Amino acid sequence: MSVAEEFIMGRNGVLEALKSGRPINKIMVAKGERQGSIREVIGQARDQGLIVQEVEISKLDALTKGQKHQGVLAMIPPVAYAEMEDILAKATSPGEVPFVVLLDELEDPHNLGAILRTSDAAGVHGVLIPKRRSCPLSGTVAKTSAGAVEYVPVARIGNVSQTLEELKKAGMWVVGADMDGEKNYYEADLTGPIVVVVGSEGKGMGRLTKEHCDFVVRIPMLGNINSLNASVACSLLLYEVVRQREMKK
Repeated sequence: MSVAEEFIMGRNGVLEALKSGRPINKIMVAKGERQGSIREVIGQARDQGLIVQEVEISKLDALTKGQKHQGVLAMIPPVAYAEMEDILAKATSPGEVPFVVLLDELEDPHNLGAILRTSDAAGVHGVLIPKRRSCPLSGTVAKTSAGAVEYVPVARIGNVSQTLEELKKAGMWVVGADMDGEKNYYEADLTGPIVVVVGSEGKGMGRLTKEHCDFVVRIPMLGNINSLNASVACSLLLYEVVRQREMKK
């Protein structure tokens, strides 16, 4: 993990990053630090709706490999986040059939990186991730994506259910992947404007998210294990969209 790539450290550096509006995943503050400019850092971060995480000072020491961090780090993405409006504008431009991925509380950076790589290959217009309880863009994600992080726009969203309703109003169908799905993924019509929703590694989609899907599909499991890795499940769905659209042409 490269410090230069993933962190801004020190009180002045973090404060300037906050003031400039630079994209930040979260702020990490040493436990018990509330003096002077640290208080200002926390206040600014909360005003911007950023996550502020209190950690042991030993964690900051380990992350910065002993460099002087003054009790505060800003975790930054390797590329800037996109806006959902920009992704929708691209997806609905002439000649395009909207194709968006929404990840519901996916937490593993290797899975996110692999999904970005497949999304690029499959022609996805953009990937949406919740701001909270979700893996942010990081150096690990960028490395696993094999460069796709530079090409696939990723936008952070607030409430997943509200976002899905907005996407439906924009004319898109929402398909979720879950082992309790009504039909096999290859039996559903995935040729129209679509949002593919994939849940977290352990729990799958949340109940409310599932309720906001137009339909839920399953991937047949014929062996002894009852679920696939999230990035593999997502890849199967994305390429089924590609296959059906190619066959329809």
